[in-house]
Amino acid sequence: MNFFRPTLLALSCLIALPAIGNDLPSLGDASSAIVSHQQEYQLGRAWLSLVRGQVSQLDDPQLKDFVESSVYRLSETSQLQDRRLEFVLLNSPQINAFAAPGGIVGVNGGLFLYAQTEAEYASVMAHELAHLSQRHFARGLEAQQRMQIPVMAGMLAGIIAAAAGAGDAGIAAIASTQAAAIQEQRRFSRQNEQEADRIGLVNLEKAGFDPKAMPSMFERLMRQYRYDRMPPEFLLTHPVSESRIADTRNRAEQYKGEGITDSLRYQLMRARVQLTYEETPGVAIKRFRSMLDENPGIDAARYGLAIAQIKGGQHRQAQETLQPLLKKAPNDISYNLAMVDIEMASNNLGAASSRLERLLVLFPSNYPLNQAKINLLIKQGRIQDAERELDALLKRRSKDPDIWYQMAEVRGLKGDTIGLHQARAEFFALVGDYDQALEQLGFAKRRASNNFQQASRIDARERELIEEKRMIEQMMR
Repeated sequence: MNFFRPTLLALSCLIALPAIGNDLPSLGDASSAIVSHQQEYQLGRAWLSLVRGQVSQLDDPQLKDFVESSVYRLSETSQLQDRRLEFVLLNSPQINAFAAPGGIVGVNGGLFLYAQTEAEYASVMAHELAHLSQRHFARGLEAQQRMQIPVMAGMLAGIIAAAAGAGDAGIAAIASTQAAAIQEQRRFSRQNEQEADRIGLVNLEKAGFDPKAMPSMFERLMRQYRYDRMPPEFLLTHPVSESRIADTRNRAEQYKGEGITDSLRYQLMRARVQLTYEETPGVAIKRFRSMLDENPGIDAARYGLAIAQIKGGQHRQAQETLQPLLKKAPNDISYNLAMVDIEMASNNLGAASSRLERLLVLFPSNYPLNQAKINLLIKQGRIQDAERELDALLKRRSKDPDIWYQMAEVRGLKGDTIGLHQARAEFFALVGDYDQALEQLGFAKRRASNNFQQASRIDARERELIEEKRMIEQMMR
């Protein structure tokens, strides 16, 4: 995939370009003529597959579930019309979040490290949803198209001057034209950021959060990285200035009433992420113990300590740490899943099964619970049951490469070689490796040659993937 890096660069430049003025785009405006909603959707899915194939991701079901549910909650009060969202959770401790055309929402694990409250996290995500709802990518293409003629004319004049013997003057003309174009793009980008701030604040308040979390988040980031020569990617693509902070603070203070600032669930997710980027479980155990020594009532710190103890193999201590939390909230999913981890590690599979079945009665569609049940079934050697549960999960999460990867493993354990190759094909397609995907379907088709119906279905899927590959290659030229 040698086109991955230039594609990302081009996309990042295009999405940074904004519209002129503050008017919102209409369905019949020029930006819609340049790139349609469906084209944005297709481009976004193509780009997502490339990201998945090139960048490490966090496969924590609880964290994925939190990001998805929280962003969908924000989308309900946003101006976003097309809510066919797809998510990617990147395994990076650096703060970043982004929105790509077609409803792609990306979050670095590091966002949870830097956003100290749920309202601060929500302020970043509301800002990104505003980029999507205002179609800044499509409007940027329109702006770029308007700039194209004067930029090309300026560069052509510089080339002609150089060819006529003006020498350095011609080169300087080209450089100045490029600099002017870059400066214009930056101006557009600032307009986009201001618009996303303003619309994000409205959405934040409508969703029930404290709008003042947005300027607070920006202010802390600016203080932290004021003198850094290389600030994090988030501040490079979302530059923070005193005027931007003042503007968002002034707007936030106009809202009356008290919004949500934080939640225990968010802090539990923060604890999981903090442990992910801790050097060792032992270091995390010391840190969470220190927090509890200062304030024994911090439930998120107690939960973090239990998770660190599980990772460190201290199962008995982890169980003791969890007991007060389970007594306080016996049906909490995170606490119970931590106990399931302990029970599975201790080979107490009956207790783990009973716990999961009880919770699934209360929360039948919960993704982390269903995933835990599948893991337990595999450990119990109930492979056919695990495959059936994976089939049910794929009906709801058909575009999740992690689930297709596990399906391939389960079918391999079951001895279903054709199904194994089919699942691998879906996994590779979702991570942008269409050559591998088609190779896997070829393996499956050869093995299914004696079964006409099965071979026909594989052949049809093969044609679909060939067309997807063709479209992506065409878009990325």
